[in-house]
Amino acid sequence: MESGGNVNAAMEKDPDHYQEAMGNGVAADRLVAGAGDMPGLDVGEVQLDDFVGANPDYNEEEEERKYFRRKRLAVIKNVLAASLGGMLTYGVYLGLLQMQLILHYDETYREVKYSNMGLQDIDSKMLMGINVTPIVALLYTPVLIRFFGTKWTMFLAVGIYALFVSTNYWERYYTLVPSAVAIGVAIVPLWASMGNYVTRMAQKYYEYVNYKEEHVLEQQRAPRGAYNTYIIAFQSLFYGCFHLSFVCAQMPMLFFLNSYLYDLNHTLCNVKNCGTLSKGMLPGFNATVLQSLPRSINLIIVESVLMGAAFLSMLMVLILCGSAYRPTEEIDLRSIGWGNIFQLPFKHMRDYRLRHLFPFFIYSGFEVLFVCTGFSLNYAVCAIGLEKLAYIIMAYGFSAAACSSLALSMLRLPRQAPLLAGAAVHAILLIGLFCWAPKPRGPGQAPLLYLVAALWGLGSALNKTSLSTLLGMLYQDKERQDFVFTIYHWWQALAIFVVYLWSGLPMKAKLSIMLLTLVASVLSYLWMEHKLAQHVLYRMPKIPKPRHKVRGYRYLEAENSDETGSEGESEQDSDGSQEERAGRGRQRRQQKCAYEQALGEEDGENVG
Repeated sequence: MESGGNVNAAMEKDPDHYQEAMGNGVAADRLVAGAGDMPGLDVGEVQLDDFVGANPDYNEEEEERKYFRRKRLAVIKNVLAASLGGMLTYGVYLGLLQMQLILHYDETYREVKYSNMGLQDIDSKMLMGINVTPIVALLYTPVLIRFFGTKWTMFLAVGIYALFVSTNYWERYYTLVPSAVAIGVAIVPLWASMGNYVTRMAQKYYEYVNYKEEHVLEQQRAPRGAYNTYIIAFQSLFYGCFHLSFVCAQMPMLFFLNSYLYDLNHTLCNVKNCGTLSKGMLPGFNATVLQSLPRSINLIIVESVLMGAAFLSMLMVLILCGSAYRPTEEIDLRSIGWGNIFQLPFKHMRDYRLRHLFPFFIYSGFEVLFVCTGFSLNYAVCAIGLEKLAYIIMAYGFSAAACSSLALSMLRLPRQAPLLAGAAVHAILLIGLFCWAPKPRGPGQAPLLYLVAALWGLGSALNKTSLSTLLGMLYQDKERQDFVFTIYHWWQALAIFVVYLWSGLPMKAKLSIMLLTLVASVLSYLWMEHKLAQHVLYRMPKIPKPRHKVRGYRYLEAENSDETGSEGESEQDSDGSQEERAGRGRQRRQQKCAYEQALGEEDGENVG
């Protein structure tokens, strides 16, 4: 109190000198010297004020620019972490499943290791659990994403994949089959949340780049097409990493299992037909494929490495991935009611834009499983042997990862170009495969098989990257993206289930179904683009407004500053709700005045 009085006295005696010293940010020695001439001014107080006062070198605009640059770098870190986490998760899953199926296929391995436990029956039930369970995923995936949030749904699904890896330490019916069913439950939530997450990161990056724009400052909807550049770039990055999972999946076979396999002269000795002449899954393939049985300790080491990679992907999602929404936005997304969340995916299917993309969603599921099973076994393995399977899949994965960047052509070309180009590549390959029957045990056909695998990777990259980018461009409302990506990956899962069912069909029937689906996909997509060019109105379901309980300071405000109106909704509240809020405000003010008046009267009585 005494030092404060000294400062006030100094200001009264020489205010001009004091204001000039403080306003211009004079050096501390000059301020102290001036304070020494003023009687009653505490020198220490002046030094403290000069130290904690406004920095004359502070540039608010520069600091703001640095802040949003850090935010943009954080968004890129989030996308890289999610992409690499998805790559490791899917690579570990595919690699372990492939190694497991090859080991369990060998007759000697089953008899020596597990006697009469029935490994083939367990494997068939595992595949059924993985492929059948996603049929019901549309019923729970949106609820799961809204309840846990996008990031935590990703983390939960990656954890389930890690659980599947851990159960292979003890291969029994009660460990393998339940974990396979859990994988089936997690497939659609994982990839729907991943697609939603990458699209949200693109939108946040746009906001951090254009942070001075009025619609960003006021948290309003961005102009149509504003996010497209960043959606294209981020989806290309994500799918470039995703397709590398097919390369990672071949590491156990490349560095471990290949040394135990017989050559093609033994495994293919009874195979008569390959390619388009074959039926089912490589009939005539030898029941013994292992020269010697791998030691249990070596299997444990391989599974431990895969478990470590799965755990690393969990940590990447947990630690490096930031939230996709603000906390208040997460509350708003959940507060529309669980019944509405359950119904909205079905209501979105009434939009003709989505309906016209359904055939492409189905074909997307067909083609990725066909290259891993039908082409790899009935064409590649049948011609050049099981020991070359890893190289065929790696050629596909490297090609798809590299060609995912070709989706960046959407920045210059019409958005239809990459998707139609990928469809054209696959159509040519399907026609060629329909007419081609490689000779069994013909290593000289290897270059052509690698070329087909690489070209199929080109088509797959353009297909998947373009579809996800197109969904992000058509549905830019953050309240709808999880529903849209859930629908996309659900149809894809249904297509994979169909491929699982047709495994016994002749190869010509499989290729015919795929070709017809591809033609229908292209025609349906072109019709959708035509309708959009003619400005045909599409039917968008209304997103209900959040229904909040009036608790805490957040929702007692007259206006919700974090609310973003969805398409087709009014941005203003009804007159009745405004009058109701005004009435509550007047009531609170009257209560406050009455309370202050009562306090005043009580103080008067005490003084009396």
